[in-house]
Amino acid sequence: MPKLISLYIRQVAIGFAISAAFVTMLLYFNIANLWHLVSSSSDGILAVGVMWVLNGIVFAGVQFGIAVMRMKEDDHPGGGKRGMLPVMLAEPVPVKIDRKPQTRQTHR
Repeated sequence: MPKLISLYIRQVAIGFAISAAFVTMLLYFNIANLWHLVSSSSDGILAVGVMWVLNGIVFAGVQFGIAVMRMKEDDHPGGGKRGMLPVMLAEPVPVKIDRKPQTRQTHR
């Protein structure tokens, strides 16, 4: 099996494991009264399954994205230092205004 495929399968498995932990914590801590909703409904198992699968898709995608971004080879090891940036000193510039300031008129 190619390395990229095995990497993808491994990261998807990790993502779905994280999703299972996340859904378990949501139910355990009774966030938004989810435990009561799931335990008192006849379709509670279906709701937990859907929540696990949809969160698994999200977490698997994020997990694979992080794994791919970490694969980059470092061309310049050690980082490096930035050079000094030039400091620009701002000077006020006089601006001539030709018109008179308008006064506010209130109508009563």
